[in-house]
Amino acid sequence: MIKEINPPGEKTDLTGKHFAVIVSDYNEMITDKLRDGAIETLREHKIPDNKIELVRVPGAWELALGAKHAVSTNRYAGIVCLGAVIRGETSHDQHINRFVSQALGQLSLDAGIPIAFGLLTCNTFEQAHDRSGGKVGNKGNEAALAMLAMVDLYEKF
Repeated sequence: MIKEINPPGEKTDLTGKHFAVIVSDYNEMITDKLRDGAIETLREHKIPDNKIELVRVPGAWELALGAKHAVSTNRYAGIVCLGAVIRGETSHDQHINRFVSQALGQLSLDAGIPIAFGLLTCNTFEQAHDRSGGKVGNKGNEAALAMLAMVDLYEKF
């Protein structure tokens, strides 16, 4: 018989774990909604407010450094990074998006803890609005759910 490590429906109690939500202040009309979605999801999964720490950084670029510092504290079981980069007249957005995605991915691998990628990379403000609680849902919720699922999996190993 094959032993399944993460069977559907079996969840670990994560209420004693600490979590960080790191959010960019840039495009705050969008990022505040992503933040609210992520925190709502943590609360729905019975994570108490005193186990959730909100970390603000100036922009999307700084998400990686904020996450690196959060990892260095050895305090968090998981981290959710949230931001919104909206294409402008130059290719500046592509450089930010590439750096942040690679840095967060590598940091998560190196640290061995889940760091959820909740950075919207949109062509227009309308697309960002749609993904922060509009008609496409809230990617802050989705990032928090992914992070919780991975923390749950780590606990089962």
